[in-house]
Amino acid sequence: MNIEKPSAEKLESDQLDRRKFFGNFGKAAIAAAAIGGLPAIDNTAKARAQIGQPQPGLPRARKCLEFRRTAALINYEQTSIRTVRSGNDDDRRYSNKIASFSKGLPHQANGEVDLSAYSAMISAIESQNSAAFEAIPMGGDRKLVNPQSGLAMDIEGRDSFSLWMRPAPAFASREIAAEISENYWMALLRDVPFSQYANNPIAAAAAADLSLYGDDFKGPKNAKGAVSPELLFRGLTSGDAKGPYMSQFFYHSCKFGANDINQQMKTARPISDGGANYGTDFTAWLSLQNGISPQTGDILDPTLRFVRSGRDICQFVHVDVLFQAYFQAFLILSGIGAPFDQANPYLNSATQEGFGTFGGPHVAALLCEVSTRALKAVWNQKWVVHRRLRPEVYAERVDRTAFHGASYPVHPEILNSVNSQARLGGHLPPGNAFLPLAFPEGSPLHPSYGAGHATVAGACVTVLKAFFDESFVIQNPVEPDPTGQVLLPYSGSDTLTVGGELNKIASNIALGRNIAGVHWRSDGTESMKLGEELAIGIMSDQKDCFNEQFSGFTLTKFDGRTVTI
Repeated sequence: MNIEKPSAEKLESDQLDRRKFFGNFGKAAIAAAAIGGLPAIDNTAKARAQIGQPQPGLPRARKCLEFRRTAALINYEQTSIRTVRSGNDDDRRYSNKIASFSKGLPHQANGEVDLSAYSAMISAIESQNSAAFEAIPMGGDRKLVNPQSGLAMDIEGRDSFSLWMRPAPAFASREIAAEISENYWMALLRDVPFSQYANNPIAAAAAADLSLYGDDFKGPKNAKGAVSPELLFRGLTSGDAKGPYMSQFFYHSCKFGANDINQQMKTARPISDGGANYGTDFTAWLSLQNGISPQTGDILDPTLRFVRSGRDICQFVHVDVLFQAYFQAFLILSGIGAPFDQANPYLNSATQEGFGTFGGPHVAALLCEVSTRALKAVWNQKWVVHRRLRPEVYAERVDRTAFHGASYPVHPEILNSVNSQARLGGHLPPGNAFLPLAFPEGSPLHPSYGAGHATVAGACVTVLKAFFDESFVIQNPVEPDPTGQVLLPYSGSDTLTVGGELNKIASNIALGRNIAGVHWRSDGTESMKLGEELAIGIMSDQKDCFNEQFSGFTLTKFDGRTVTI
């Protein structure tokens, strides 16, 4: 289908004008009947009367019913009319499925998927028949991660099938060559503290190499249009470029009820101290693709440390509870006295304070709420629409093309880089272009695009930016020493705000998965936008449910625009 996605401005206008739609319940009830199968209001009242329930609440019950019908109708319209999704067409383009996700299925000796097994997986997804998923042939003991999650329905916010992500960069494109190049450099710099990038020769080589991709590399660049060591592996918002690489929300302690949380963590050992990278030869790589569990687990450092390097953030995003970072950010904001947004209806109340609405419990619960819906939304993108291969698989295609005579259509730029001593070839093992993975099992058994961590990040920080004053300045910022055992006062001149550090923590988590070798840059940046859109949809639904006089949630989006929901 070739129908264009509606403009961002159109979709945003639809969401921000919902209050007008909700204001006319009578028309909504009539329109909702077009969907069919909805119970009549009069029948609901009759049923209540028949079981002897009192009637005084019926006007409110009628209003609730019509409100819910209106929300359902809006979502129905968004899903059935406006949104048409498509991938990058790689799945159709390559009959051997070299550019499609297939991890966990049986693979041939050359590393390509068994096509009958792949066909069974696609048939299950397209049929949406739960029993068909049980018939997918598997290559090892590991299982596909929740492919039916993206088929689930929700009763609040946008339905997964109404959300859109741009197609991922194509397998043969220069943009994906730039992305895998960044993945290689992330792996090579995994054990270097972020604070040392400015003076590290590998970081300098990484910045120079990524700069050669010009506009095809979508990471941040300086005023001259080049990548600098200080900007390596950062996100794209203005807050991402300010201050230490990691957000302040990774360093400040907080209270979880009666528990004190010190944010030193158990991390993985660096290579120099007995740590390891994984999947760096064909035998090990093929075992991972077949879904065979690794024989070893993480090699952990016994010393607790603050996040100070790529290895550390990899381990954080390896084992975190998915909304953990943002829940802790909420606890920190509460602990440092960060003010709520000026629109909070209780800021100037003489007799009331917020709690279940517009108070701390409201925010805490909403973080969990948007997270579960974010997972369903991005799992729909992963399995139903895009089915993008993981970086570890693309790197194997590069290796076999560069060194073993395969003819996969990877872009010549990355082949030149891995063969050049002046570029990646001077830092990778000779004749080996496998991507060193931070996790023993490599990537998880679900497609790469979009990214679950990044979608949850986008949703959760959108909630926090809506509820808190984004301009509030974080006092006494800190950064870790190179050992990660001591926090030092931040020595730079940047002013760090709540909004900027929330944007940064979202990027830290999203790109931390890239540093581990399991995601691409576009997975992170585009999925953060997906989470943002999903959270705005949920808050749009909720806005008109409140009894308080409330002018709306106001926040700054990742693209820098300020919106009021």
